[in-house]
Amino acid sequence: MHCFVYASLRKADAYLWLARRDHFDVLPESLALMLGELRFALEVELSGQRRLPFEDAQQVLEHLRTQGWHLQLPPQQTLAAANHLPYNSAPTDQRDTDRRDDSDQRDE
Repeated sequence: MHCFVYASLRKADAYLWLARRDHFDVLPESLALMLGELRFALEVELSGQRRLPFEDAQQVLEHLRTQGWHLQLPPQQTLAAANHLPYNSAPTDQRDTDRRDDSDQRDE
């Protein structure tokens, strides 16, 4: 399927996929307001076998066929967060440890 991708100038890393070029009439009004002004970014031939970095091509195609548009939002996890090692225990606040030590000394 031939489709057209637009970048939102209001919402960073949000992209709108359309089945027809400049066919913004298919968008719900609330979505159009949230995205604000759109800039044409890409024209692409999309198939179910195509790999997309952040989206499932089958889902994009299904949305384009049924509603004429697909909204791609930024991924929830950033690369910076992915680079951190996992915690082996819950984070603690050093002030809590200091308070417990003070409390133990008073009880003695």
